[in-house]
Amino acid sequence: MRLRRTLAGTAARPRMAIMVSNKHMYVQFVDDDRGVTLASATTCGQAEAKHNVAAAAQLGQLAAAAATKAGIREVVVDRGGHKYHGRVKALVESAVKAGLVVGVPKEGK
Repeated sequence: MRLRRTLAGTAARPRMAIMVSNKHMYVQFVDDDRGVTLASATTCGQAEAKHNVAAAAQLGQLAAAAATKAGIREVVVDRGGHKYHGRVKALVESAVKAGLVVGVPKEGK
C-alpha cells in the first residue's frame, strides 16, 4: 500500500502492475481513476512456463504486445514491493525494448 500512495495509473499513463508468485508471473495495466484493468499478460497456460529471467523477458514482450493492442504507449511501473533486479528488471527492460515508454511517477499522485 505504500507504493500505491506514490503510484497512480491514469488513462493516459496506466500503472503496469507486476506480480510474481512462487510459480508464475503476472502483468496488468490498470487505470486507477476508473478502477479497470486495460490489458494483462501472464505465464499461466504457456507450455514451457518457467519462473526465471528468460521467462520474465518473454512476458515483457507479451505484455508490451497486449498494451499496444489496447492502445497503451506510456506506463508507470508498479513493481509490487519487489526489488528492481532479476525477473522484475528483465520484464521491464524487455517491455521497453518492445516499445513501451516507462514514465517516472509523480510524487503524491
